[in-house]
Amino acid sequence: MGHGHSHAAGRAEDRGRLRLVLAITAVVLVVELVGAWIAGSLALLADAAHMATDAAAVVVALAASHLASRPAGPRSTFGWHRAEVLAALANALVLLGVCCYLAYAGTSRLLDPGEAHVAAGPMLGFAVVGLLANLVSLLVLSRSRTGSLNLRAASAEVMADALGSVLAIAAAAVIWVSGFQQADPIASLVIAALILPRAFALLREAGVVLLEIAPQGLDLDAVRSHLLGSPGVVDVHDLHAWTITSGMPSLSAHVTVTDETLAARGLGAVLDDLCACLGEHFEVRHATFQVEPVSHRAHEDLGEVH
Repeated sequence: MGHGHSHAAGRAEDRGRLRLVLAITAVVLVVELVGAWIAGSLALLADAAHMATDAAAVVVALAASHLASRPAGPRSTFGWHRAEVLAALANALVLLGVCCYLAYAGTSRLLDPGEAHVAAGPMLGFAVVGLLANLVSLLVLSRSRTGSLNLRAASAEVMADALGSVLAIAAAAVIWVSGFQQADPIASLVIAALILPRAFALLREAGVVLLEIAPQGLDLDAVRSHLLGSPGVVDVHDLHAWTITSGMPSLSAHVTVTDETLAARGLGAVLDDLCACLGEHFEVRHATFQVEPVSHRAHEDLGEVH
């Protein structure tokens, strides 16, 4: 119960951080749009577009966090925790879309610059404002202790935006010093290349949770060996492990115990041993065990380890 309360309190703090980041992002979005128009900068416009996706991502993250805090119901027996993972998946897809846009716009400007002319001074000033705002947002998000995938998705977006601002600053400096106008679309292409790995990483992490793959770092062979070391345990089968949402690994297993152990110690003591084994050695606090006496094995359809 204490762990659940702590998780809920952490989510409430995360929502406060996300609201603050949303306010910062919205203000800077307007500033960078004005700056892109004044300076005629593709890199600054790309950064503003990315800011817009950031704002949308934070709105989705906030909605998902509110959904995740709703209590379980008769049909949603695990609650709405997976809403956070779906939000992270949506954010990853948005990042991929931004990459495609930047790649297209940057390549088009490189191949056909036309009459495009970038005013380096205004571009530099607005890019610096964007960088400072992103650094503040990252500082706010980094103070979270929940390790939420949802929050990490928002952080990845802001980090990519900060890198975009740095590249816009660099491009503005090059144009100012040398007059090399193509530095602007080149910066856009580099921004796309930097965003892409983070998008795929988020996509992979969300997919691991949604496909109910065993949590990274949880060795099911080691889990089985430890459970078999508990008094009276002779077999462990139908072993499954998955993640409900960030920081909430779960496990279920059928455990065969000798009739003598069950008669001497009782079911409660056996369950205490199994839960203590998982909690102490693997930090899994949410587990479900079906304890079966050896005399019942003939009636059990034994499964495989998953």
